[in-house]
Amino acid sequence: MKVKKITELNRLTVEEFKEEKKIPLVIILDNVRSLNNIGSVFRTSDAFLVESVCLCGITATPPHAEIHKTALGAEYSVEWCYFDNTIDAVKRLKEKGYVICAVEQAQNSVTPDELTLDKNRKYALILGNEVKGVRQDVVDLCDCCVEIPQYGTKHSLNVSVAAGIVIWDFSRQLR
Repeated sequence: MKVKKITELNRLTVEEFKEEKKIPLVIILDNVRSLNNIGSVFRTSDAFLVESVCLCGITATPPHAEIHKTALGAEYSVEWCYFDNTIDAVKRLKEKGYVICAVEQAQNSVTPDELTLDKNRKYALILGNEVKGVRQDVVDLCDCCVEIPQYGTKHSLNVSVAAGIVIWDFSRQLR
């Protein structure tokens, strides 16, 4: 096998990306502190043609050099919005008919392989703060919780890693 050159990847321009049909998925970041995590979520959202990213609470917004460092320009291609409060973002998306799913360890959560998505529905995934996770008052508004199985000694994954795993699975099912 030969590694492809960047010129062989046939990537979209930002303008082409904006015109491309997106998967019906919005990512909500609930008080995510790390600018690198925010940038990584933008980059993953670009890779899988996610509709948009909602930045909430203390989550920083572009333009920012530290977000750009990991987003590598995806903050320009992926639509985004800001809400002071995550609950307001969730309520707005619910009004628009989105199924709201928190990525969180919770009672009655489902693993990604147990979750069957309906291609005719729209979804929003909430990812929480690096220390506290998704707030309970936000989880209370969710239709489901998606929990990534873990088998080692740690109790959590980095928020951008968790985002990548779950966005990939949603993309696979909604494409």
